[in-house]
Amino acid sequence: MSAVTAGVGAGGVRRAAGRGFQVALVAGGALVLAWAVVAAFWPQLVPYDPQQHDPLSRFLPPGPEHWLGTDQFGRDTFSRMLAGARPVLQVAPLATALAVVAGTAVGLVAGTFGGLVDEIVMRLLDAVVVFPAIIAAVLFVALAGRSVTVMVLVVAGSFVPIVARSVRAATLVEREKAYVEAARLRGERPWSLMRREIFPNVGTTVLVEATSRFGDAIFAAATLSFLGLGQPPGSPDWGASVSDNRVWLQLAPWTVLAPALAIASLVVGIALVADALRGRWEAS
Repeated sequence: MSAVTAGVGAGGVRRAAGRGFQVALVAGGALVLAWAVVAAFWPQLVPYDPQQHDPLSRFLPPGPEHWLGTDQFGRDTFSRMLAGARPVLQVAPLATALAVVAGTAVGLVAGTFGGLVDEIVMRLLDAVVVFPAIIAAVLFVALAGRSVTVMVLVVAGSFVPIVARSVRAATLVEREKAYVEAARLRGERPWSLMRREIFPNVGTTVLVEATSRFGDAIFAAATLSFLGLGQPPGSPDWGASVSDNRVWLQLAPWTVLAPALAIASLVVGIALVADALRGRWEAS
């Protein structure tokens, strides 16, 4: 194979990969945007009050009047699925932002300073990771009470070590490069190196971590609600809805499938965006 043919083939592969990344990014972004719109405007979108009880309409199957059927109290499942987007999207973005900011700061400090600082920070992170997240969540909720703020702190706290490790690894790679060494020779201090030289060059890692952790935060928030540690019973929150209706899975499976598929679709959308960003970064 000639060099020209090989170059054309490689260029074709890169173009095909670029189109694949673009399709994934658009598809995932559309799913996330759709649920964001639903979370913001669900009162204008729902056909029924998601909390309205109608004993005469219990366990109606999906049909023209109730698109996704009704639950054990006669509440419209479709309306509850739409309303459940807001509690999840109140917690997950805030928890993700907090985890990424804190984890990035910790990872940058550990990777930039190295030595004893790095050793202390990593051992502390190891201690946090070893402690089971669910037990920590139960203890924290028992002490602080059940609220959106508590859920945000619990979810964010479980992701800080993950983000910190990724950012530290990227920082260790960058600190050995020539431009950082040149900055050291100019007399720049470690804090200045971290802020002006290293942080701008680990931004892609931070972005990928943010999108990845966002999907994890959706699952974490739903899990806390499922376990009764998040939204109160009866809430249209997706995790709480799955928990409330799981005993009716054989009788009325739509009451569980609707919130479960909502969680899955949002997580898939976020995963597509994260994979597209990661793939574009690796291909560049």
